[in-house]
Amino acid sequence: MHTIMERAVHEDLPEILELQYLSYQSEAALFGNRTIPPLTQTLEELAEEYRGGTMLKLVDETGAIIGSVRAKEEDGAVNIGKLMVHPRHRRKGYGTRLLEAVERLFPGKRYRLFTSTKSLDNMRLYEKLGYQEFARKDVDDELRFVYLEKAGTKKEDSSS
Repeated sequence: MHTIMERAVHEDLPEILELQYLSYQSEAALFGNRTIPPLTQTLEELAEEYRGGTMLKLVDETGAIIGSVRAKEEDGAVNIGKLMVHPRHRRKGYGTRLLEAVERLFPGKRYRLFTSTKSLDNMRLYEKLGYQEFARKDVDDELRFVYLEKAGTKKEDSSS
């Protein structure tokens, strides 16, 4: 499948929010909780994130957005969030492409992200790409976040 990676534009936000609702169903199922923040975020809240950072989209040959990621540079580090791939397109390398695209946009920075300890597929992906755990935080009895980071290199990567 031919895909195109590019910056999201404001008009993409409703479709990205739909993708987010769909993509995070599996995460919600891990906890038996449909009220996790990605499933309760509003379009207005998403627009605020859009204005405050960088949002990328991965588009298929039909023009549908099948993946997205957000990044925001703060205090010399790039915080990466809401990495998502449409459930029908998982395990095809798109999550890797999205993360690598963020790293190319912010070369030489420190990259940080977090996931739940129950999100084993996410943990495997992040560790495969060189992210290492630096902290854990209990949110409640069921939910524990793992924080990971990766030091960027100054080398320019021209591959896609």
